[in-house]
Amino acid sequence: MRTFVVYVHGLWLNGWESLLLRRRLSRQLNCTTLSFPYSSIGADLPQNARALAAFVEDLHADTLHLVGHSMGGLVLLELFKRAATPGAPEAAALPHGRIVLLGTPVRGSRAARNLAQFPFGRRMLGLTAHEVLLPDRERQWCGARDLGIIAGTVPLGFGRFMGPFKAPSDGTVLVEETHLAGAKQHLSLRTTHSGMVYSRVVARQTATFLRTGAFDP
Repeated sequence: MRTFVVYVHGLWLNGWESLLLRRRLSRQLNCTTLSFPYSSIGADLPQNARALAAFVEDLHADTLHLVGHSMGGLVLLELFKRAATPGAPEAAALPHGRIVLLGTPVRGSRAARNLAQFPFGRRMLGLTAHEVLLPDRERQWCGARDLGIIAGTVPLGFGRFMGPFKAPSDGTVLVEETHLAGAKQHLSLRTTHSGMVYSRVVARQTATFLRTGAFDP
């Protein structure tokens, strides 16, 4: 049985930051872990979703788990939205597995909207962020597979420079921005947005959900 965990990075990153997380997941799940590289600034959301579909198809996996950090989780959601569309190139059946989103602003990002108000802000954010981070929206998970969400509650990070947060956050994303209707479970942990991928607790909880479909209590 070929089991893969594919990590999808966030804005301005390239996936190398996930090396420690992927090593931990590989040991705990006895699987192969890979990072999906994509252009978070120069390509739009449909382009990145199509590229992800081609990437995972080439793996020929029996079991495929997916982990998305920050905006990477929105690329994952777009993949499954397109896969549910009859006739779409991504509509081919994906291998079974589970999903964990780490600090993904599924309801839009206040920090990104604040940054976009600056003359250079929209250029810094890039094409995909314009589509998924700037609108304030309610999303619904299609329920194609078990999906768990981890949010951070240590308010240290980039978002502090984009205006004060008056609600719990990980320093970049508000906890309330990570809630997704239809998700199986939501878990808040003491971590920052960037620190999630280095946290031993986040890695353990992610592995537990991917293996069992539930976080540890």
